[in-house]
Amino acid sequence: MKAKPIIKAEEAISKIKDNDTILVSGFMGVGSPLGLLKALKDSGKKEMTLVCSDNGMFLGDESQATGVAPNVLAKQFKKFVASHIGLNKETQRQMVEGESEVELVPQGTLAERIRAGGSGLGGILTPTGVGTAVAEGKEIIHVNGRDFLLELPIRGDFTLIRAAKADKAGNLTYSASARNFSPLMATAGNTVLVEADEIVEVGELDPEIIVTPGIFVDYLIKRDKGIN
Repeated sequence: MKAKPIIKAEEAISKIKDNDTILVSGFMGVGSPLGLLKALKDSGKKEMTLVCSDNGMFLGDESQATGVAPNVLAKQFKKFVASHIGLNKETQRQMVEGESEVELVPQGTLAERIRAGGSGLGGILTPTGVGTAVAEGKEIIHVNGRDFLLELPIRGDFTLIRAAKADKAGNLTYSASARNFSPLMATAGNTVLVEADEIVEVGELDPEIIVTPGIFVDYLIKRDKGIN
C-alpha cells in the first residue's frame, strides 16, 4: 500500500480555506487533534462551519479552554453543528448575539448523519425528535404506522481527527474513548487529516486492531507531545 504523506500541522491546515466545512473529532476535548486545532487557530481561517460532537469547554477562563473552544473564542466559525454547547459560554454568547448559527442535533442522529455521509446514503430515518422543535422544517415519513424524521447526510471539506497509532499507509488505531467520532468522520471528509500520537512502519499494527483503513486517510501529522 502506498505511503501517506507525513506533513507538519501548519502545512495540513494551509489546505483549508475560509468558508470550508470541517469535521473535528473529540468529546469534551478527549480525542481532539489539538496540534491541528492550534495550527488552525494560528492560521486565522474564518467563516467556517464546524461539525463536532460539542464545542469543548469554556467557562470563562481562556487558559482552561478545551477541545475546539480556543477556535470558538477566535471566532473562526459562522455555524456550529453539534449535540452539546452547554459548557461553552462563548458559543452560547455568539448564538444569542446572532454572530453565529447553531444547529443542535441529538448525538445519535449526528453520528448517523455522518455515517450516512460517509456511506453515500441519501439520509436516515429516525424517530428521535418527532413532535419536538427538532422536527421543524423536516420531512416526516410514515413507516409501518410510525413517524420518522428524514435527516440528511453530513460531509465535510476536511476531517481533522486524532489517532493513537498510524502506520505509514494510514491505517489507524485509537485509544479507548478517544476514539469517539473519529472512525465515522474519517469516512465523511473529502480530505482527511490525521494527527497521530505515533507513526509506525507498515506491518507493525496487528490487522485485528485496525479501526480505520488507510484508504480513508490523506495526510498524517505526527503529534507534538508538547501540546496538551
